[in-house]
Amino acid sequence: MRYFSILLSCLLLTGAGLRVSAQSPALPETNTLKANNLFLDGIRARTKSNSQEAATLFQQYTALRPDDGAGWYERARLSLKDSKAVKAEEYIRKAIALDPDNKWYRYFEADVLTLQGKYEAAAEVYESVARANPNDAENLIKSALLFQRVKNYPKALEQLDKALSKMPGDEELLLQKQQVYLKANQVDKALDISRQLIATNPREPRYRVQLGQVYESNQKLPEAFAAYQEAEKLFPNDPLVQLSLADYYRKTKNEEQYKSYLRKAITNKGLDAETQISLLMPYLQEMAQDTARRAEGVEMAAQLAVQHPRDAQLQLFYGELLLMTGKGSDASAQFRKVVELDPSKFPAWEQLMYSYTAPQDADSLIATSERALRLFPTQAVAHYLNGIGYQNKKAYPKAVKALQRGIDLQPEEDENQLAQMYVSLGDTYNMMKEYVQSDTAYETALRLNPENATVLNNYAYYLSVRKARLKDAEAMSKKSLELRPDEGTFLDTYGWILYQQGSYKDARTYIQRAIDQAAGEADGTLYDHLGDVLYRLGEKTKAVDAWKKAQQKGADNATLPKKIAESKLYE
Repeated sequence: MRYFSILLSCLLLTGAGLRVSAQSPALPETNTLKANNLFLDGIRARTKSNSQEAATLFQQYTALRPDDGAGWYERARLSLKDSKAVKAEEYIRKAIALDPDNKWYRYFEADVLTLQGKYEAAAEVYESVARANPNDAENLIKSALLFQRVKNYPKALEQLDKALSKMPGDEELLLQKQQVYLKANQVDKALDISRQLIATNPREPRYRVQLGQVYESNQKLPEAFAAYQEAEKLFPNDPLVQLSLADYYRKTKNEEQYKSYLRKAITNKGLDAETQISLLMPYLQEMAQDTARRAEGVEMAAQLAVQHPRDAQLQLFYGELLLMTGKGSDASAQFRKVVELDPSKFPAWEQLMYSYTAPQDADSLIATSERALRLFPTQAVAHYLNGIGYQNKKAYPKAVKALQRGIDLQPEEDENQLAQMYVSLGDTYNMMKEYVQSDTAYETALRLNPENATVLNNYAYYLSVRKARLKDAEAMSKKSLELRPDEGTFLDTYGWILYQQGSYKDARTYIQRAIDQAAGEADGTLYDHLGDVLYRLGEKTKAVDAWKKAQQKGADNATLPKKIAESKLYE
């Protein structure tokens, strides 16, 4: 709004060869030429940002022409630029003394005073300029703002009244005047302004809402409620009225009505999608721990998605919300819709790719990531997820190539993401039985993030499978459990390392804990490991039962059928 613009708007008053000053007394021709050259050279130096050179030139100029305000003005400008406000004030006062009617000098003086916190003095400058320029209301408004800042409310109101005499009925001026009344604790006069605005604009709901807000902020709740009700009666579908009532009910702890009116406002078709999202977000954050209300939020988002079927940003927001609330398949469908609506929305591509990271979705991940890479060839995460797709497809050389490209593009400051990329690279090399490269990738990941529990666990597990560096593997696995004590996969890793070290009883404890932790969702590998441990403990019947369970759950171990058939351990 024009009346609330920043006061410090230092105007460019002179350009090369242009001087704003009163007529100066004549000098000898030689001195005149020298003075003019100094002035022009000073302008050129200032234009080229050679402030020190410019300051020297204008100092020489004022020595020759102390009676020319333009030179003092230039020195004031340079002093202010050099953060020497006191000197700037001194120089601009000299310029004004030589040319008191120059309003540009006065504006600069006001800026200098404001910078020094001399708000009342600055206000008086604007007031003085306003007297000399009776048709200009802007100076009165600036003066009012500065008087208000030092709590000189009578003077602020005086300036605003003068401005209103030039701009009768101006809405922004009336609202500014109302704010002064409120700060001066003259509530009745502030209310009168709201009534005046309503009378002038009877079909404008926001003035009626504003009347209610003035009542409410001054603890006049019955009057506020009456104003909101009157607004709703006249404008039943206005979102601002609905929001005001929602806020009123929230403050008066009427939870049911608060939710009802907020829902009306958020889903109001009179609002654009961006505004609706901005209203819904705080509601969702407020209800983050309340499952029932979170479901209400998702339902509202679904309504908005129907209202704005072509708005990609809103559809993306709805998809992210579905993902956050555990509706993965619905979220994937939503992200597919977004990338068709607006392929430039990389966050939608990213979420869609992540939704395909399960091994059974390898083909979808590869196809989606390659589409994304045609549009975003420098996005590290797209190369990374492309690598995950090929890893799940068991196309390991392609996976390595994609993962290395992702690592090359990934910003180094995001160490967690970079570490995760190295983990995936290490996993891929391990599957290729290229153990030196695999270990190097894991070591790099740990250097980037020594506290990454997943890196510690994966590295430890693969070492244990190879029966290599078991002491190191045990230490890393133990640390991963310290970081995440109840992680089933980590418990199994630690148990398997103990098994490789011959500590069968302890191994059984940890692997059984991993199975119990999974609560019926334990995968086949856990039961395969348990069977091996039971066999070593002499419990062959139980071992075969565990191997059968592992086979039923799809454990990836070629020796399982033979172990079951012969009731014998094969490693």
